[in-house]
Amino acid sequence: MKGELIYSGFLRMVEKYPERPALIYLGETYTYERLFGLSMRFAGGLISQGVKKGDKVFLYLNNSPQWVVASLGTLFIGAAIVPVSPIYTSHEIRYMLKDSGAETVVCLDTNFCYVKEAFGSTPLKRVIVTNLAELLPFWKRAFGFLFDKIPTGEVEKGEHVFWFRDFLSTGPLKELTDLDPYSDLAYILYTGGTTGFPKGVPGNHMGMVSYVEDVIEEVAGQNLLEGEDSFIAINPLFHIMAWGLTMALGLNKGNKVVLMPSPVVDAILASIERYRVRWFLGVPALYRMILENDRLDQYDISSLKFCYCGGDVLPMEIYRRWRERFGIPIYQVYGSTEAGHVSYSRIGSEPKPGSIGVPLRSRECLVVDPDTLEPVEMGDTGELLVSSPYTLKYYWNKPEETENSYVEIGGKVYYRMGDFVKVDQEGDLIYVERSADIIKHKGYRVSASEVETILQDHPKVISACVVGVPDPKVGERIKAIVVLKEDARGVSAADLIRWCRERLASYKVPSYIEFRDMLPKSKVGKLLRREIRKEELLKLHKKN
Repeated sequence: MKGELIYSGFLRMVEKYPERPALIYLGETYTYERLFGLSMRFAGGLISQGVKKGDKVFLYLNNSPQWVVASLGTLFIGAAIVPVSPIYTSHEIRYMLKDSGAETVVCLDTNFCYVKEAFGSTPLKRVIVTNLAELLPFWKRAFGFLFDKIPTGEVEKGEHVFWFRDFLSTGPLKELTDLDPYSDLAYILYTGGTTGFPKGVPGNHMGMVSYVEDVIEEVAGQNLLEGEDSFIAINPLFHIMAWGLTMALGLNKGNKVVLMPSPVVDAILASIERYRVRWFLGVPALYRMILENDRLDQYDISSLKFCYCGGDVLPMEIYRRWRERFGIPIYQVYGSTEAGHVSYSRIGSEPKPGSIGVPLRSRECLVVDPDTLEPVEMGDTGELLVSSPYTLKYYWNKPEETENSYVEIGGKVYYRMGDFVKVDQEGDLIYVERSADIIKHKGYRVSASEVETILQDHPKVISACVVGVPDPKVGERIKAIVVLKEDARGVSAADLIRWCRERLASYKVPSYIEFRDMLPKSKVGKLLRREIRKEELLKLHKKN
């Protein structure tokens, strides 16, 4: 595969289709030429403030043109983006700023209060603040503020605080920085850690380009109409799944990307109807929300042809209802922050129950015994390992986590996905179960250890165990089993949930908490989380 940069395909589309729509956001259209121009001006602003090749730029934003402009502009100068969820708390972003070494943050005005707390205790030197509507025309912004449709936050002025629009006025970048697609860092994405701290996953350009090209050529193929197609980006761009498909189906093929700032079902359906969207990506919870929407009949979404589900395995009940209602299947996409996109259902074949697709050509998959790492027999269940010659294979500043998660077999380094699968005769990966360390809640991967660490920081808690309890609406609900210190008095479940809410993004907060006198542990004192998970599953089966 020829070495390319993440934005190389986009640049070709700028030359080929300058006047065609690249992004549509809240009714505003950004052509390829305009998007490129804004990105070059953002890059120029970074250079004027001393940001250089190899630096890190922290993107603390919702889906928006600013996210795309800031990411492209950062990559144009050879710096790396660090995209994170805009619902992270100050506790979480302080850790990530320190760990990544990012000196520049691009954030929403509603999050400025959290960023302000990070000054002085992190490497942070400058903040670029924006609002969800900042790049919209004046009349749209005025209308939105007048009718209180646009959330705003207080921003303190200072020499190190810039508004996004002002940042674009310093002049465009004169020329793109020379980069090596294999060795130069493009991003650091954070994912849950097994030691309680989020892990930074560094990525080079080719790691992403390899699966983007696979999706374009091997998965979409002739079904993707260059310069004429449309993709709706609902899932957050700070996830590898949504960002990758936005490039593959949209910006790298001259197509229109309809950007949704938040997953509001009626707004999504109205956008599909208005812009005749053909390509769709959602998590199981979103598909369920659409099917259960009372006003679904009011929208014409017959333009949808290719629907994908990621973030979790799609329940067959949702698949059948969608198939019956719209006459089209939902295809599966599977991957991880570390390995990128790994497997896809193939268009034209009816997806099999439990299948997470067929591996992409740039990803090599092994199914092994988790203890011996020996390959299992065809059809037997084992842990999935993934390797690719294009990806980086380590965690940022985490040698111990790297050693636990990456293994060398036959001269190749594989990432341990933590998911248990089997391979059928046709080469489909059939999902069986996941590691008890990872909880899938509303399409998010939540590290059980990270939530446990926060609970154990409470002065009255001696130990905690966090597990996922299956739930048809959200995938899994987060449950914590807690042991209090002997002298603890007056600590309730509500107190501990409030404690978590102040320190964790909302999707990581336990739904309920149970108190016990002790937790099951191995002879060497290791928490047996899988045993607790089995207990919860048994309770669930008895209840049903």
